Amino acid sequence: MSENDTPSALDEEVFTYAATKDGRVLIYFHGKHVTTLSKMKAQKFLAQVDGADDRTAQLVMAKATGHFKHGNERNGKLSQG
Repeated sequence: MSENDTPSALDEEVFTYAATKDGRVLIYFHGKHVTTLSKMKAQKFLAQVDGADDRTAQLVMAKATGHFKHGNERNGKLSQG
């Protein structure tokens, strides 16, 4: 099993989003509102998720929140020395 085959939270649809009429995007984590993207950031975000597969869209939403793992962290043990 390769590193890319390991299951992660992003394999589930934990993030959702809603575009508003005024051009903003609201991002939700498990149904709870966690961030709002302004018009310029919202346009960039929508371009990234348009046509993206579910896992990629979840990663884009996680990165947009700024408070969640970005998928590149290692799960190694802390060295004690």
